[in-house]
Amino acid sequence: MDALIYTAMSGAERALRGQQVHANNLANSDTAGFRANLELATAQTAPGYGYDDRHMSALQANAISAKQGTLRATGRDLDVAISGNGYFAVDGPTGEAYTRAGAITLDANGTMTVNGMPILGEGGPITLPIYSKVEIGQDGTVSIQSPGGRGEMQVIDKLKLVKAEGSELTKNEAGLIVARDGQPLPTDNTVNVRAGHLEGSNVSAVEEMVATMSLTRTFEVQMKLFKAADDMTQAGNRLIGG
Repeated sequence: MDALIYTAMSGAERALRGQQVHANNLANSDTAGFRANLELATAQTAPGYGYDDRHMSALQANAISAKQGTLRATGRDLDVAISGNGYFAVDGPTGEAYTRAGAITLDANGTMTVNGMPILGEGGPITLPIYSKVEIGQDGTVSIQSPGGRGEMQVIDKLKLVKAEGSELTKNEAGLIVARDGQPLPTDNTVNVRAGHLEGSNVSAVEEMVATMSLTRTFEVQMKLFKAADDMTQAGNRLIGG
């Protein structure tokens, strides 16, 4: 009977934590470039001698969805989106990280940033000199035209674009995408960039609501199992007590 309590207790905890994951996804359904978190449950044996028949569920919420969000045209020169698989590299608080957000802005020094973090090129953070026109090519090449609108476009740098499968990536404490092994990802020249576009969140509000409702029903079932285990324990105690 106590083995059932372990299962019900850990199952209820997993359901509550799973709801938190989906609530966070819903809260970011309008965040540009956001990648939904995935919650996965695995079974594990309760630690300790004599507990081999007691099993618990463990929640793993460190995987991300690789599904592409909707692209929308903005017409802004510094707005970029990735078509297909791939990520922009940024200089995050703890080192190199990756994002699908592409609303690039310039800081006071002319450095290209995304959400306040420098976006990386082949030679590190990209800083633009004074220009009259800027273009970002399909391969991530950043070109400018000198002030006055005369002369040809000059290549300044090239965005560092990387590619990885969803199973190879996770999120750090800052919510940025990083490689699961902690190492920087190599540049991938097959990644395509669309200038003048932004990618929306890949969160499906309907799917998140359905998952939340399913977890709520799961929690209710676990509470019924917990009550059943308690009733069986009390019935056993009455039989022993005679």
